[in-house]
Amino acid sequence: MSVTIASVNVNGIRAAMRKGMPQWLKDCGADIVLTQEVRAPHDVAATLFGDEWLVYNAVSDIKGRAGVGVAVRKQSGITVTDTRSHAIPAKVPEDSGRWLEVDLLCNDVALTVVSAYFHSGELGSQKQDYKYSHLERIDARLEQLRTYNDHSVICGDFNIVHTERDIKNWKPNHNKRAGVLDEEIAYLDRWMTGKWVDVARSLAGNVQGPYTWWSWRGKAFDNDAGWRIDYHMATPQLATCATNARVDRADSYDQRFSDHAPVIITYDLDTHKSQSI
Repeated sequence: MSVTIASVNVNGIRAAMRKGMPQWLKDCGADIVLTQEVRAPHDVAATLFGDEWLVYNAVSDIKGRAGVGVAVRKQSGITVTDTRSHAIPAKVPEDSGRWLEVDLLCNDVALTVVSAYFHSGELGSQKQDYKYSHLERIDARLEQLRTYNDHSVICGDFNIVHTERDIKNWKPNHNKRAGVLDEEIAYLDRWMTGKWVDVARSLAGNVQGPYTWWSWRGKAFDNDAGWRIDYHMATPQLATCATNARVDRADSYDQRFSDHAPVIITYDLDTHKSQSI
């Protein structure tokens, strides 16, 4: 069974749906859509997705902030077996609505997907303290997930670039702006060296980008002055099942429904079966 998973920071589900997300949902071919920065109650998000989808959300304690979701297409044949929205405890309200785990059964293969929205942070502020505290708790949870299910993937907006290949303008931003700080990057170094796999990077190879976020301001989108901060980070066992990846970058600035572009990867879970025989 092949499963196609899309992940996108929608930058507000209501606005995204007004700006063209429904057409993208019809065309993207995803069986599972993971959303970040939903910024809406569960009933609103579920209604906007429509009857074709089973929708699960972790809503922020702060109205109009954060929020993550997992939507499963009803016709996909995928069964939802469990959901967990508090696997990473929130130390402050700003931590809430940032992590949702959903256990799935795809034929006879158990799959765990996580929709994650890391703190953006701000250099020299309390926001950065919140970010590091949350990263530490994510680090601990990732260790648990590796033993819980060897077919797990964390998808979402990590708000950290990993290397120079993941940002157009490295030198002006490196160690000068949150998201490009060595202390943040060290977490990705630790996770993505054997324990977990940056699936899009492993498929794209040693190339610049492809970027997934561009500022609304100026000509960042037109000049492709972007950041790659949206990831599929999978266990090595699941990563070997990945067959293709793409970033659904809009054709033009005015066709964007978010400042992020969806990252879409197909996993051939039959590869798992053949490896197990």
